[in-house]
Amino acid sequence: MAKNRTNVTWNHPWTKRQFLMIGGGIGVIVLGFVLLATGMGSEWDNPLAVDIAPVVLVLGYCIVIPLAIMYGGKDREA
Repeated sequence: MAKNRTNVTWNHPWTKRQFLMIGGGIGVIVLGFVLLATGMGSEWDNPLAVDIAPVVLVLGYCIVIPLAIMYGGKDREA
């Protein structure tokens, strides 16, 4: 018994721009960890490691990556 099957094409829901934004967010996170590692050799008096690195990490994790995921781009026809 052969059922009538229709071929359904599936398009990836994310655009190239979203992938680039996620890549940028990962770059921001890596930069935050590199800044955090600048205080490893000495005592924790390095302002890059204590003040700047946590802000950069929060920006990457809480702003850039979620914006890249939620970015709609152009509306596609269903």
